[in-house]
Amino acid sequence: MTITPLMPVYPRCGVRPVRGEHCHLIDEDGTRYLDFASGIAVNLLGHSHEGLVGAIQRQAATLMHVSNLYGSPQGERLAQTLVDHTFGDTVFFTNSGAEAVEAAIKTARAYHQNAGEAGDASRFELITFHNAFHGRTMATISASNQTKMHHGFSPLLDGFKYAPFDDLDAAKALIGPHTAGFLVEPIQGEGGIRPASPEFMAGLRQLADEHDLMLVLDEVQCGVARTGTLYAYEQYGIEPDILATAKGIGGGFPLGACIATEKAARGMTFGTHGSTYGGNPLAMAAGMAVMEAVANEAFLASVREKGERLRSRLEQFIGNYPELFELVRGKGLMLGIKMKMESRPFYVHLRDHHQLLTVAAGDNTIRILPPLVIGDAEIDEFFDKLSAGAASFKVPEPA
Repeated sequence: MTITPLMPVYPRCGVRPVRGEHCHLIDEDGTRYLDFASGIAVNLLGHSHEGLVGAIQRQAATLMHVSNLYGSPQGERLAQTLVDHTFGDTVFFTNSGAEAVEAAIKTARAYHQNAGEAGDASRFELITFHNAFHGRTMATISASNQTKMHHGFSPLLDGFKYAPFDDLDAAKALIGPHTAGFLVEPIQGEGGIRPASPEFMAGLRQLADEHDLMLVLDEVQCGVARTGTLYAYEQYGIEPDILATAKGIGGGFPLGACIATEKAARGMTFGTHGSTYGGNPLAMAAGMAVMEAVANEAFLASVREKGERLRSRLEQFIGNYPELFELVRGKGLMLGIKMKMESRPFYVHLRDHHQLLTVAAGDNTIRILPPLVIGDAEIDEFFDKLSAGAASFKVPEPA
């Protein structure tokens, strides 16, 4: 038998972490890595946060799982906390970001189709945007125009039209009689840390209002304090109708959520959706511990301050290597360095030779996604490793 026990869908590297300490990962051979990837924006409190670890331990010893056929004091508490801190009125809990986006897609369709006598079954299409990443399920790969994600999984699901990202006129031109709404990342993560412009986000909100469409935001990667506000939409001066969140909301424990206004959720009635594990008490304990840590102005201000400091130093740094780097973009502690070449070789070089973990992304970008609890020592260590990596990196010869 040649296939590996773990299905070979990931190009797994030689780093094999077995332990985490604050902002570092420790390999099984004892090698320490500075983690500025955070499990791709997941471990926002680092790897050994006492509040998060303690909450999980206490809940695990009390009650881990119970069916959603019963009342959920734990789920009600976290849902109310999210409602209190966001635009939303109601929450559906999931186990992942892809599930949260799936729930958001269903909610947007159900708003039109499951509205009693006013329901309109013809309104099912969502306008999405080039280079988006919404997950790996059939619906979420269909919501992306990236053909590399489609290969081998045809036929795709119907109901998605694609417009260039940050192009309001192109999005407007796709609105038709079957349109149910827009699905957009305020900051594209996998697409290369590309923030939408304020004009684009405000324009989508206006178009949604004018045409009775749902504005659905995918904040799976950019949400939960990552950009210096609890959710990135706050920085655009708008509110969505529906929002998908995950990654950082569990701090490392599998958790996601679909947040919606009462109006947007009008079609999500008894029996329309469900999840065996969604909202389990253990996940709710993790989510509450994260919210207690991050949903306050002092913490959010610290993220903004550290983000500005990191960005300023990065902009100064890349000037020393004009042959390698082009620009820095992003918000808060969701930053990207756009390179003048394919970024993956440099990402691998930093990992394998300088024990610095980052994340490659589209548009020749290196993602900088540290735990939100980094301090001066970790920032200094990051620049030491980045500087050594840039100085020792040999630019690959053209093919």
